[in-house]
Amino acid sequence: MNINTYLMSKVYIKQILEEARLDSEVVVRGWVRTKRQSKNVTFININDGTTIHNIQAVVEADAVSEDILARIHTGACLEVYGKLIASMGNQKVEVQVSKIVVLGEADPEKYPIQPKKHSFEFLREKAHLRPRTNTFGAIFRIRHALAFAIHKYFNDHGFFYLHTPIITGSDAEGAGEMFRVTTLDPVHPPKTEDGKVDYTQDFFGKETNLTVSGQLEGELGAMALSKIYTFGPTFRAENSNTSRHLAEFWMIEPEVAFNDLQDNMDLAEDFLQYLVKYALDNCADDLQFLDARFAEEEKQKPTQERSELGLLDKLKFVVENNFERLTYTAAVDILKNAKKKFQYPVDWGTDLQSEHERYLVEKHFKKPVILTDYPAHIKAFYMKQSEDGKTVRAMDVLFPGIGEIIGGSQREDDYEKLKNRALEVGIPEESIWWYLETRQFGSCPHAGFGLGFERLVLFVTGMGNIRDVIPFPRTPKNAEF
Repeated sequence: MNINTYLMSKVYIKQILEEARLDSEVVVRGWVRTKRQSKNVTFININDGTTIHNIQAVVEADAVSEDILARIHTGACLEVYGKLIASMGNQKVEVQVSKIVVLGEADPEKYPIQPKKHSFEFLREKAHLRPRTNTFGAIFRIRHALAFAIHKYFNDHGFFYLHTPIITGSDAEGAGEMFRVTTLDPVHPPKTEDGKVDYTQDFFGKETNLTVSGQLEGELGAMALSKIYTFGPTFRAENSNTSRHLAEFWMIEPEVAFNDLQDNMDLAEDFLQYLVKYALDNCADDLQFLDARFAEEEKQKPTQERSELGLLDKLKFVVENNFERLTYTAAVDILKNAKKKFQYPVDWGTDLQSEHERYLVEKHFKKPVILTDYPAHIKAFYMKQSEDGKTVRAMDVLFPGIGEIIGGSQREDDYEKLKNRALEVGIPEESIWWYLETRQFGSCPHAGFGLGFERLVLFVTGMGNIRDVIPFPRTPKNAEF
C-alpha cells in the first residue's frame, strides 16, 4: 500500500469530531478514559491524544460480547467500529458500536492513572503515562504548536536555522556549571605528571562538555548569513531544585548582524507576541481547558497570592500591550521606592530576583517589561560594554507570573575589549580563539538573545513548575525515563 494512502486511511478523533458526518461508519482507535456500565448499555470514553475532547462509544446490549466488555478498563487501548450518531448527552456526536477489538489491556489493579485527580508530584513519577491525562495532553500539544510557530516565524522573516554543536570545549556563560563529556575510564583515568586527568588521551583530545548555549557558534553564523537562529537542547549542571530550573532544557537563540540593542528589543517583542498569538489562534480548546484548571488552582491560594488575571487574560495581556522599556538603574529606583517589602534587598549592582521582576510587570507597569543597561559585573563577558564603563548593552524581557523569559544583548564587537573581559571572568583565550578572531576579520555590530523554550511553555500553559512542561524532566538526582 502507498504510504500516503495508508496515512489517509487512518482517521483520528479530532477529525471525526470536527467533521461530524452523521450516519457514517467510523473506526475509532485510542485509550479508554472512563467506562460506565448499566444493565442495557455501556458508555466508553476514548481519547487518542489528537484533541482534548474524548469521543463516547455507546455499546448497547448484545452488540459486543460480555467477555470483551470485561476486558475493557481505564488505560486499555481499543479499536472501535460503529456508526456516528447524534448524541443525547453533552457531546454533539457519539459512536453506536458494532464491534470492539481490544488492542492492549490495562490491569485495573495496577494501572496508576485512574479517572480521578492526581498530584503533579505523583504524575512526575509516572512520566511514561502522564501524557494520557487531559492536562499533559494539552501541554504537549501546545508545546508542539509553539515549536512549529518558532520555526515559522524565523523562516517567514528570512532567518536561517543553524545547528550548533551539543558537545563543546568552551563555556559560553563562563559559569563553569557544565556536564563533562568523556570516554576515559572513570575509575582509572590516565594522569599527567602532576597527577591531573590527561584529557589529551580523551576522545576529542581535550576536555569537553555539553553546551549551555549555542550563542557563540550562532554569532559565527550571523557573521556570514546575517540572520540565523538556533533551537536545540542545552544543559546546565546547576544543583538547583526550584520550580524554574532544569538540567536539560531547550533554547531558541537568534543572532542578527548589524542589529543594535534597540533592534534586539524590537525583535524580541515582536517574536514573543507572535508566539503567544499563535497559541491563542491555534490551541483554543487546550487553552480553554487549561484556563479553567488555572482558575481552580488559583482558588486554592491565599487571596493575596492569587493572580489578578486568568490564563487567557494573561496571554491576551502580552499580545495587546506594548512592552515597557527602561534601564536597570531606573528599575532599581522604582523598587527602592516601592511600598512593598521584598524578601531580597535591592541596591544598584545586585542581580534582580524574580520577586522584583514580577513586581515591575504585575504591580508597577501592569504590562511586560524590557530592562536594559545592566551592571557589567553581573552579566556575561560577551555583552557590549557601554561608554560609561559600568554597564553593558544587555536586555531582559520580563513576563507576568514568570519574571525573566528572555535574556539578550548587543554583542561586544571590539577585539581587545572582548579578550580582556573574557580573561577577567576566567575564560582562557585558547578555548575561544575562534570566537575572538571574528572580531579581527570583518567585525560588525550585532545582537541576539536567548529564549528558554520551557519558560515560554510554562507561561502559555499557566503551569506552576517547569518540570511539568517537558516530557521527561532532568533535574538533580533525577534522570528517570
